[in-house]
Amino acid sequence: MTKRLASCSCGQLSAEVIGEPVRISICHCLACQRRTGSVFGEQARFPRENVTVSGVSTEYERVGDEGGKVKFHFCLACGSTVYYGLESVDGFVGIPVGAFADPGFPTPRVSVYEERMHSWVVPPADAERIP
Repeated sequence: MTKRLASCSCGQLSAEVIGEPVRISICHCLACQRRTGSVFGEQARFPRENVTVSGVSTEYERVGDEGGKVKFHFCLACGSTVYYGLESVDGFVGIPVGAFADPGFPTPRVSVYEERMHSWVVPPADAERIP
């Protein structure tokens, strides 16, 4: 069974996952752009029972465009987001793919909020694309 470790920049907060993600997506919404400081966010979703968190986090709750709440957990020391929970998909944990620092991480299979995608971004050819 695959084990992966996601962590913040300073290493104080981490999330160990067991198994493969049930969904890997890139999100082009403006909130993800602001949260990541990049032109999109990439995240992997895992069943909650397959995720073990270590360290101390602070929580920030945001209401999405469609009204659902998202609770982001980030490191108090370095500010990196390590995991989050979506009210609409209870039982799962989202982890920013960059927190794994693994260039071999599987390719995203879904691309969402594409109407806000930067013109030069090219999602994977076989990804499900949601405007």
